[in-house]
Amino acid sequence: MRRISRPEPWKRGPVLAALASLLGLLLLLHASIPGRAWNLGSLVETFLPWFGLFIPVLLAGALWRRSASATVALLLPVTVWLNLFGGLLADKSRPGGDLTVVSHNVGADNPDPAGTARDLAASGADVLALEELSQQARSTYEKGLAETYPHHTVRGTVGLWSKLPLSDTRPVDVKMDAGPLGEAKPDAITREYGRGLRTTVATDRGPLAVYVAHLGSVRVNPRAGLSSGQRDAGARSLAQAVAAERTERVVLLGDLNGAMDDRAFDGLTSQLRPAQEVAGDGFGFSWPKAFPVARIDQILVRGVEPRSAWLLPATGSDHLPVAARISW
Repeated sequence: MRRISRPEPWKRGPVLAALASLLGLLLLLHASIPGRAWNLGSLVETFLPWFGLFIPVLLAGALWRRSASATVALLLPVTVWLNLFGGLLADKSRPGGDLTVVSHNVGADNPDPAGTARDLAASGADVLALEELSQQARSTYEKGLAETYPHHTVRGTVGLWSKLPLSDTRPVDVKMDAGPLGEAKPDAITREYGRGLRTTVATDRGPLAVYVAHLGSVRVNPRAGLSSGQRDAGARSLAQAVAAERTERVVLLGDLNGAMDDRAFDGLTSQLRPAQEVAGDGFGFSWPKAFPVARIDQILVRGVEPRSAWLLPATGSDHLPVAARISW
């Protein structure tokens, strides 16, 4: 009988080796993925960390096939993924800080706004931003937070509660009314459903400009890919507002409906630093509450130093609250 010889280790698993190489190139060149068709570039970048899950799968296949070529090919995606996200695996928090800021999309359909207000009041936040405030629940939050936060301001569906005085509050246009019908809406309607504000918090170390924003939602479907036009327009408008800000110290709090790896936020991330990346522990995924897969709730800073960043316990919302401690 003729003995069947097995391929040499370097010749085994060519498909696995090719897949490992493609994964590495995708991670390495994600910024070059075109976005015109299905907004593919933003879609990939939104969930970019999760592509790392393919690495152990491919490694298991390479070991099972005893493929030297596939094992070596995996060095590329492993190296690139660690370069992109390895820093998030370590706890970068440090003690200290002058101010605690918290942001939470409280959810318009939150069944327990009173309980959410109690939880947030007990969070230790000095400055608390809320997004997706419904007209029905607004008074509940105002009542539940009044004792802890003597100062607050609300513009449309976003608000800021503070232990420190507020001044120079004004709306920020996040382009929720972009399009031919936007300008036709009455001012009263626009104000009621506004989703951005800017105010000054008076600290003992000087003024702090705080922005609160809730950008447009995104949708993913097989025919259109990632639909994010309204969100992207809001991100550009918000970046312009921050660029024009004259106050040295700036904090942006809000539900931006996107991860900071997404190219749509380049205008913001070129000016502001994500607190989670600088001083957090892990990825800090905040949505959806039941099984978080993305950090779309953000704390971005300029002119101050994040000391720590973390997630707060779940409330009645479908988002998790995000928190950070900052210092001068």
